[in-house]
Amino acid sequence: MARKKTSVDFEQSLAELQTLVERLENGELSLEDSLTAFEQGIRLTRDCQGALAQAEQKVQQLLERDGELTQEPFDPEPAQ
Repeated sequence: MARKKTSVDFEQSLAELQTLVERLENGELSLEDSLTAFEQGIRLTRDCQGALAQAEQKVQQLLERDGELTQEPFDPEPAQ
């Protein structure tokens, strides 16, 4: 199932990840369910890392202007 990478809600993804970790740590999932949860956790982790990287890039753009806060156009899709 493909998901569009529009805007990632960091807090929501982090909460979902925490719930998945709790379910996995509980140990009551079958092996198949555990693998599915793990895969979903990996996707959520990557989404969170991407959101943090974008936020860091935006902060760098704001701070790296001769000590003055200036804003530049921000491309939310990192160049690959």
